[in-house]
Amino acid sequence: MNLGNCPKCGRLYALNFQEMCSDCLKNIEAEYQECAQFLRETKGATIHEVAEATGVSIRQITKFIREGRISIANAPNLSYPCEVCGTLIRESNMCESCRTRLTKELRSVASDGQSGNDAFNKKEDYTYKAVDKLRKY
Repeated sequence: MNLGNCPKCGRLYALNFQEMCSDCLKNIEAEYQECAQFLRETKGATIHEVAEATGVSIRQITKFIREGRISIANAPNLSYPCEVCGTLIRESNMCESCRTRLTKELRSVASDGQSGNDAFNKKEDYTYKAVDKLRKY
């Protein structure tokens, strides 16, 4: 039997596919039931209102949404924070502005990397490579 420490409470438990002890799983399920019940009663609630009313953290509610346990299709005001800047979004992990900024940065790094490779290839005869150390002369 494989044992591990629960990442939530730190207790020792028999490893399972959910990677959490049974007590923490029960607590998370109870939190989900509270959130689902509150959302059934209050359709137009925001994530902050749900967190305040139920005592469940925004992070856990976001996890329920991403897992598909809480649907935002019928909850027009329910959105969760962007992982980068915290702006409230309804899909994906990042807002559009963070995604655009990341794309621009990646393109600039890629173009800088290619121009750096061209310079490296021109100076190839003058550079020392690790392979040269292994060659026998």
